[in-house]
Amino acid sequence: MADVFHQLYIQVVFAVKNRQALIEQNWENDLFKYTTGIIQNRGNKLLAIGGMPDHIHIFVAIKPSESLSDLVREIKKSTQAFITDQKLTPFNFQWQKGYGAFTYSRSELDTVCKYVLNQRTHHKKKNFKDEFIDMMKLFEIEQGRKVIFDFFD
Repeated sequence: MADVFHQLYIQVVFAVKNRQALIEQNWENDLFKYTTGIIQNRGNKLLAIGGMPDHIHIFVAIKPSESLSDLVREIKKSTQAFITDQKLTPFNFQWQKGYGAFTYSRSELDTVCKYVLNQRTHHKKKNFKDEFIDMMKLFEIEQGRKVIFDFFD
């Protein structure tokens, strides 16, 4: 049987329920480390992780046998439990339903990693809603009747 050769780079973006700004800087690194463990334990490679108080970006090299929806579901479920169990916030923490997933080529790795790691600087210029809509336009993803998170402006 021949081996599988692959190059699958995916940026995943998802938000805190109702876009509440609940992810605090004093514990976000713990959240990122925990998320890294989930990704690595499933045999994938984390390339970069970053975010803001109301959303998270994960850039991952995913193995071909991994279901992206299963990976995201496990990350959300496990990190939500971690945040609750560790009492990292006094508020009821939940992730919103849904996520965005965007694929990249090897030549874009450095650019995407820098983008994911520099979310705080990036969001001084553009809010999350505009960023996400721009990404969908760039990747020519049609919204159709799908809901793009719960944005309360």
